[in-house]
Amino acid sequence: MAEDKATLYALSTCSHCKSTKRLLSECNVEYDYIEVDDLEGQERKAILEDIKALNPRCSFPTIKINDIVIVGYKEKQIKEALGIKNEG
Repeated sequence: MAEDKATLYALSTCSHCKSTKRLLSECNVEYDYIEVDDLEGQERKAILEDIKALNPRCSFPTIKINDIVIVGYKEKQIKEALGIKNEG
């Protein structure tokens, strides 16, 4: 598998965000994650602008894998973006 570049924009209290983190870890993917609700001031504002550019609704989780943006916990789409075949 090629080196996938993944970024997860999440909220610390979001169950779907936690599920996405767990899935990425189970798939042995190195990823950056940003818990937006833990940020403050200009840093938070800048990250929210980044998210809106990827996902105008600014909902969570927003995942960027290489050049693919996935909004929500969508296991099949996440695995496809990572080039992982679904069993079954």
